[in-house]
Amino acid sequence: MMPLDKNTISQLNEPLLSSHRKRFEYAAGTIKNLEAIMQQLMEFEVAIPSWALGTGGTRFGRFPGAGEPRSLEEKMEDVGLLNLLNQASGAISLHIPWDIPRDYQTIRQHAAELNLKFDAVNSNTFQDQKGQAFSYKFGSLQHVDEKVRRQAIDHNIEVIRHGIELGSKSLTVWLSDGSAFPGQLNFRKAFQNTLQGLKEIYNALPEDWKLYVEYKAFEPNFYSMTVGDWGQSLLYATKLGPKAFTLVDLGHHLLNANIEQIVSLLLMEGKLGGFHFNDSKYGDDDLTVGSIRPYQLFLIFNELVEGMNARGINHAHGLGWMIDASHNVKDPLEDLLQSVEAILLSYAQSLIVDGEALSIAQNNNDVTHCQEILQGAFRTDLRPLLSEIRLRKGGALQPIQAFRQQKLREKLINVRGSSNLASGL
Repeated sequence: MMPLDKNTISQLNEPLLSSHRKRFEYAAGTIKNLEAIMQQLMEFEVAIPSWALGTGGTRFGRFPGAGEPRSLEEKMEDVGLLNLLNQASGAISLHIPWDIPRDYQTIRQHAAELNLKFDAVNSNTFQDQKGQAFSYKFGSLQHVDEKVRRQAIDHNIEVIRHGIELGSKSLTVWLSDGSAFPGQLNFRKAFQNTLQGLKEIYNALPEDWKLYVEYKAFEPNFYSMTVGDWGQSLLYATKLGPKAFTLVDLGHHLLNANIEQIVSLLLMEGKLGGFHFNDSKYGDDDLTVGSIRPYQLFLIFNELVEGMNARGINHAHGLGWMIDASHNVKDPLEDLLQSVEAILLSYAQSLIVDGEALSIAQNNNDVTHCQEILQGAFRTDLRPLLSEIRLRKGGALQPIQAFRQQKLREKLINVRGSSNLASGL
């Protein structure tokens, strides 16, 4: 049973309405095409990964929180709770085998009750599971042993079958394959083995599905990664066919990589599939979205909006939008509320960029004016617009405040206990 309902949210909003109206009217007065922008923001949703609903950890330890979800059903309830508060998180992305449904019909019915849909399903060949026949210690799809490759291929095809039963339309493949030392791996053979495996997986996709090939510059292998950057991912996606795309995880780049340029070029080639949103200071830190580099996030969205508009791509449904973070010291649900807010804020700021003026300034090599246009949009406080959208859709004006006022974590602890550990990293 959900520990919150819309009537309670409405009551929580009541004392905030007067102040909100003033802030919204002030912000709205500065925005051109306000209602069109509001409509785009209302349609935009961010999927929540099932593995992010528990406390994360590091290589050195994991310090679980209390009231963590004990089952897939409870993970879905947590996402339903988030969506009830922010009205922008109506999808959940499952990771197999962490979240294998025991009964498809029951899970589908539960999702309908929570007003949730299933986003991309994710495979796991970066860990060995209990009872697994062959180890992935030296790779999966790249492995020199055909039996290991076969096992990895079969697993991905199994994940597709789970996704079909749940109504998902995409598969995300992230491989930890690579090498730790020079000479350990034949790069060409590793690429060819991986491509051959991906081809079998690709051929198992339904016609209306997408395959997202995720890349990462480092970790767990630190000498080479077999899908190490956007160029390698693009190579695979191009060779596989029209249903294959590159997936960009913001933390999977070398320090200070120009992600906004990568995004622009992938869109130009029609091969950008989607995003895993997070933030970082040093590497794949998996921090709260927008907590470290909010300007970079805005610049990425600026390229996304320009590129999607140029290609006629629907902003809400043309690409896959998902968070992929690890909540080590925060309450996972509060962290996710912050992340969704940061994503929507950057998207909103990018929607108010004067694209025509920016294009003219670019063509005139007016570098100063280009900077003024972008930073003017970035420095505009559009949080009142996001609050207004939540209000119109029946959500909370201040989601984290509502979460705390209603003592929702305490209510989850009362039901679930304080010692359980959610599945995931």
